[in-house]
Amino acid sequence: MKPDEPTIAPPSPEASTWLSKLGPGLITGAADDDPSGIATYSQAGAQFGFNLLWTLLLTYPLMAAIQVISANIGRVTGRGLATNLQRYAPRQVVWGVVGLLLVANIINIAADVAAMGEAMSLVVPGRPLWCAVGFGVLSVLLQVFIPYQRYVNLLKWLTLVLLAYVATVFVVHVPWGVVLKTTVWPRVAWNKDYLTTIVAVFGTTISPYLFFWQASQEVEELRADDAAQPLRQAPEQVERQFSRIRFDTLVGMGVSNSVAFFIMLTTAATLHAQGVHDIQSSAQAASALKPVAGELAFVLFALGIVGTGLLAIPVLAGSAAYAMAGTFHWKSSLGAEFSAARKFYGIIIVATLAGVGINFMPIDPIKALYWSAVLNGVIAVPVMAIMMLVASSPRIMGNLTIAPRLRAMGWLCTGVMAAATIAMFASFF
Repeated sequence: MKPDEPTIAPPSPEASTWLSKLGPGLITGAADDDPSGIATYSQAGAQFGFNLLWTLLLTYPLMAAIQVISANIGRVTGRGLATNLQRYAPRQVVWGVVGLLLVANIINIAADVAAMGEAMSLVVPGRPLWCAVGFGVLSVLLQVFIPYQRYVNLLKWLTLVLLAYVATVFVVHVPWGVVLKTTVWPRVAWNKDYLTTIVAVFGTTISPYLFFWQASQEVEELRADDAAQPLRQAPEQVERQFSRIRFDTLVGMGVSNSVAFFIMLTTAATLHAQGVHDIQSSAQAASALKPVAGELAFVLFALGIVGTGLLAIPVLAGSAAYAMAGTFHWKSSLGAEFSAARKFYGIIIVATLAGVGINFMPIDPIKALYWSAVLNGVIAVPVMAIMMLVASSPRIMGNLTIAPRLRAMGWLCTGVMAAATIAMFASFF
């Protein structure tokens, strides 16, 4: 990535196919539907039926906008999000945010591996705790020992497990007319439970770790391609790369929100309809589906939990590692050898195994996940606000600052998340 390299030849037709444009955005969006998110969407559907489906129509454009902005920052500057945040905000503020992100991600990993262990034990006989340990160790080994390009391709194929949640809709009875009517014109209940669940849906869908991951993956894509450069140094690449980022992110966030919609729809059409209104985990949702929706729906739902966890844990651990490395100027790349990026890989290992270790402690995973959501709420708003300032700064972005329409959507998303966080804290009292 030398600034004096010659102009790049136009991409080949093969390189410009729509499938080749899917990468960081698709993986980021799919990872958002992790076992913890599945639990949130399942609870929303079980408790309120179809009356919260509208939230996922609102989160899609907001989520897509903020993820495009994070990706643009990474591609334009050739640096991860934490490094860029330090160029605008006081170092101590970034340190505090990144520290909270690390803690929140470890708690989220703990909840995810626990859910994966429980889900696997529902399908195949075995102890949930040791299944959870196995998934945690497997995730570490894959990230540390598989070369970046091969690992990214593996993550891309893993996104197909999300089809399990689309499939479940077609093996249960869904009153589509009622669904359409309620999605467009829901019965809103202005009470604490309803508002808290809205906050949970927004907090689960628009999460800080996704910003750090997608920006860093754009940097990884730069490093993996000898012909690519940060866009500030390669104006001839701008139109093609911005177009790819938009397409990749719109598809990825569309997948994320569509799958969340189907999970909420499935549990609303089955569990809520049968009077099951309290779901505390994704594994419990799978178990509750069995007598209501049948064996096939149960197996699809349970295996989907395992697959989404295998996709999400690397993103949770990796985003924490990228954030820490960017903050303290360590070498950070999944394409680097372990010996060349010990501290970066060390964070991945510690975060994942610490998450696994929490499951051996006398800690209620549901309460832990609740506090993880609180931490994410604390982190999200300042990170998004600083991101917007960075993305609008000619000093950092050159003449590639974000367009007015994208800037408006980004600030709208920041405002919505600020309102959701205030509502969350207000619900404590």
